Amino acid sequence: MINLAVINDYLILCKPKVVLLMLVTAWVGMYLASPLFIAWHVVIYGTLGISLAASSAAVINHLMDRHIDLKMTRTSNRPIASGRINTKQAITFAVILAIIAWLILSKLINMLTAILTFATLFGYAVIYTLYLKRATPQNIVIGGLSGAMPPLLGWAAVSNNINPHSLLLVLIIFTWTPPHFWALAIYRVNDYANAKIPMLPVTHGIKFTKLCLLLYTILLFAVTCLPFAVHMSGVTYLVAASILNIIFLSLALRLYKADGTIERLLAIKTFNFSLIYLLLLFMALLIDQRMEFYL
Repeated sequence: MINLAVINDYLILCKPKVVLLMLVTAWVGMYLASPLFIAWHVVIYGTLGISLAASSAAVINHLMDRHIDLKMTRTSNRPIASGRINTKQAITFAVILAIIAWLILSKLINMLTAILTFATLFGYAVIYTLYLKRATPQNIVIGGLSGAMPPLLGWAAVSNNINPHSLLLVLIIFTWTPPHFWALAIYRVNDYANAKIPMLPVTHGIKFTKLCLLLYTILLFAVTCLPFAVHMSGVTYLVAASILNIIFLSLALRLYKADGTIERLLAIKTFNFSLIYLLLLFMALLIDQRMEFYL
């Protein structure tokens, strides 16, 4: 008999919401790489391979963080931390996902995509989770490179090369990552302090973190204008990006000025909006390209 609770636990290990957002940026990378036509098998197998590799990295992250997760309210009930899935089961699951992902990407897509995807997996699951997260308050800044790679993976899956425009997509997510996670870190500062994770608000205080968040949001505004500046996108994208950046910047500014209960509320509001921001920004890139092509 199928145990739906166990299946759900394994699904939770894969961090499906995070993987889905990554896939959206990877899909945009695919379609920006080839505005004319993409073979159906590239989209299907590329999506499957990248998502399985990302899921494997997520399982490893759960595994490495199981002792930390127990100390944090947000994560204490995760499947491995709570003991519902043991270490051996988690390792086996992560290895199976990784092997299938490698076979799909290397055999059915191309070797460049396979290598880039597994370099990303190693960067997130090992370098970030095992070392950077515990070693420096700049963990999110440095480790953010791994999380920024999906559009490059999508681009490489279609074109089998690395293009400057694909690197610009990586730069956008790389710049977006610190204000996104610092907003959550401000909201969950006590959890991170209890778990002894050196997030920026724990080591340098909330006020300094809010300043850094605001400055990065300003930098993000500039970076997201680059696709228009280098003729990668048109006016439609620029208008959409400007509106999104104004909203993001206004939230960051309000958060910087806030304190007490309002500060926590604005922190989680900023975090939640940052997810919508990234999704809509990449959709704007895609819509703009389609409009330019068909018009």
